[in-house]
Amino acid sequence: MEPVDFRIDRLELQAGRLLISAPTLVDPNFARTIVLLLDTDEDGTLGVILNRPSEVAVGEVLESWAEVVGEPDVLFRGGPVGTDSALAVARLAEGSEPVGWRPLFDGTGLIDLDTPHEVIVPALHGIRIYAGYAGWGAGQLEAEVEEGAWYVVAAAPDDLFDATPDGLWRRVLRRQPEPLSWLATYPADPTQN
Repeated sequence: MEPVDFRIDRLELQAGRLLISAPTLVDPNFARTIVLLLDTDEDGTLGVILNRPSEVAVGEVLESWAEVVGEPDVLFRGGPVGTDSALAVARLAEGSEPVGWRPLFDGTGLIDLDTPHEVIVPALHGIRIYAGYAGWGAGQLEAEVEEGAWYVVAAAPDDLFDATPDGLWRRVLRRQPEPLSWLATYPADPTQN
């Protein structure tokens, strides 16, 4: 019997795509994560982990943004790089692009956290703040995808601001075509199966 190939049609690595970590990826920085790709070019790739909420309330670190972030209203661990800095991903409401906005894809972008609230908040539909980010050098992520550590899939609008991020890994896998969707039932510890 031939092994099952869990890769689906190859999607290009580009802003707006999601990376799903393979169940066999045991690096504690990325085990069972969903990464939103924010930027990719010849120098490498940048993204944030969508399903790693911290226990630190946004108000404890960035008090002025506490009232505008969605639930859960905590900082998210965006990745192992630059953990002492904050990065904000937001979705625009209908209308123009405000000052302090850097578009990425489909009405989603980065916002400058130094922008006055009264200028930018009315233009936003959702916001999440990340401590740190995930980064890969030129060709590094492509090699990891090729070896099966990551699956590249399309993002759904609600993935970015999911109110229950702990279950996001399984939910994103479940909506994929078979056989990739089968991995949603993969046990956290296969030796206990």
